[in-house]
Amino acid sequence: MKRYSALALARQAIAGHDGWPQAWRSPEPKPRYGVVIIGGGGHGLATAYYLAKKHGIRDVAVIEKGWIGGGNSGRNTTIVRSDYFYAASAAFFEHSLKLYEGLSRELNFNIMLSQRGSLTLSHSRHEADFQRRVVNAMRLNGIDGEMMTRDQVREFCPILNFAPDARFPIHGGMIQRRAGTVRHDAVVWGYARAADALGVDIIQNCEVTGFRRDPATGAVTGVETTRGEIACDRVGLATAGHSTVVAERAGFRLPLTSYALQAFVSEPLKPVLDTVIGSSVINSYASQSDKGGIVAGGGIDAFPSYAQRGSPATAEKVIAGLVELIPSFSRIRLLRQWAGIVDYARDSSPIIGPSPVPGIFLNCGWGGGGFKAIPGGGDVFAHLIATGTPHPLTRAFGLHRFREAALVDEAAAAGIEH
Repeated sequence: MKRYSALALARQAIAGHDGWPQAWRSPEPKPRYGVVIIGGGGHGLATAYYLAKKHGIRDVAVIEKGWIGGGNSGRNTTIVRSDYFYAASAAFFEHSLKLYEGLSRELNFNIMLSQRGSLTLSHSRHEADFQRRVVNAMRLNGIDGEMMTRDQVREFCPILNFAPDARFPIHGGMIQRRAGTVRHDAVVWGYARAADALGVDIIQNCEVTGFRRDPATGAVTGVETTRGEIACDRVGLATAGHSTVVAERAGFRLPLTSYALQAFVSEPLKPVLDTVIGSSVINSYASQSDKGGIVAGGGIDAFPSYAQRGSPATAEKVIAGLVELIPSFSRIRLLRQWAGIVDYARDSSPIIGPSPVPGIFLNCGWGGGGFKAIPGGGDVFAHLIATGTPHPLTRAFGLHRFREAALVDEAAAAGIEH
C-alpha cells in the first residue's frame, strides 16, 4: 500500500495526479476462504482489517451486496461519542472512541475527526437531575463528562433558543467534550484500503442468497451468492438492518426489528454551529458539516420498514424540533434527506456473539449507534471470529441475555440515540 503523505501529494501534483494507485482491488471471488464477512459496511471492513492486522488471518473475503459505503455507513449523521450510562455500554463505546482518536494514523487515511463536543440539553430541573446521574456514572466509568448551567450553555452555544417564552426552555445540559464528528466515507474507505493491503478480498455487487451446512453437525461450510458458491470455515454476519433477513436464510431468527432512521442536510452556511447539539425531549439533534451544511436527525420512524426514504411524519417532527432549538434555522433550505435501516433489540443494545448455527457469528442490533461503534465493533468482532470466544468488552451482549433475562437496558439511559 502506497503511503499518503504531504511529500507524496506534492510529487503527484507535479506529475498531474496520474500516479495514484487504486485504493483497493476488485477481485473475482475465490472458491474458498477461511473467513467470509457478509456486509461491506464499516463493521464488516473493520472486522476484516483487525482479523488480518491483529490476528494474522488474511484469508478473508468481505462480501457486499451493493457497493462499499452504499449502506448505513454512508447514511448517518457521523457523530461519535461515549456518553453512556450502563457500564457495559460505556466501556465498549469508550474503547471505540479511543480507537477513533488514533484511526487516521492507524489507517494512514484522514478520517477528519472533529472533537467539537456533544451537548445534550435539559429542559427542566428533573431532566437535569437525570443528566447529573448519567454524568456521575460516566465519571465512575472513567469517561469524561460534565454538567453545564443555562448560562454556561448560552456562552458555549449562543445560537440556541433562550427566549423566556420558549416552548422548551433551556435549563442546562450535559456535555462530552471528546465527542464530535467523523467523515463517514473516510472511515469506510480507510478500512477498505487498509484491509485490501493486508490481503483481504473485497467483493462488491455480490449478494448472499443462502448457506451451505454440514448435514451431520449443522455447521456452516459455505455461502451461496449471486456470483457462485464460496466455501468457508467461519462466517461473520455484519449486515445492520438486514441482519434478520440474512439470518433467516441461515435458518434462525434474531430478536431484532428494523426501522428507518432519517437524516437531513441543509444548504451550505457560514460557520454558525461549532458543536453537536441534541435534545431528548424534542428528539432532534444537529451539527454543522465541514462543507457548511446543517446535518440533522432524530428518532426512528414509528413502524418497521426497509425503505431508505423514511416517513414524512418523522421528517416534520425532526425539522420542527430543530427550529424550536434554533429558530433562525427556519430560514434555511434543506438540500437532501435520506434514511438508513437500523436494527433494534428490546434493550437498544447490540448483539455480538455466536449464532445458533456453528461457525456463524453475529455483529448486529446496533440501532442508531452503529457508526460510532465501527472501530470497537470491528475489533471485538474480529476477536470473536478468530478465537471463538467473546471479547471481554462484549460478554454482556450475546444472545444468551435474552434467555437469561439479563438485558443491558440501554434504552433507559442517556436520551436520544445519534
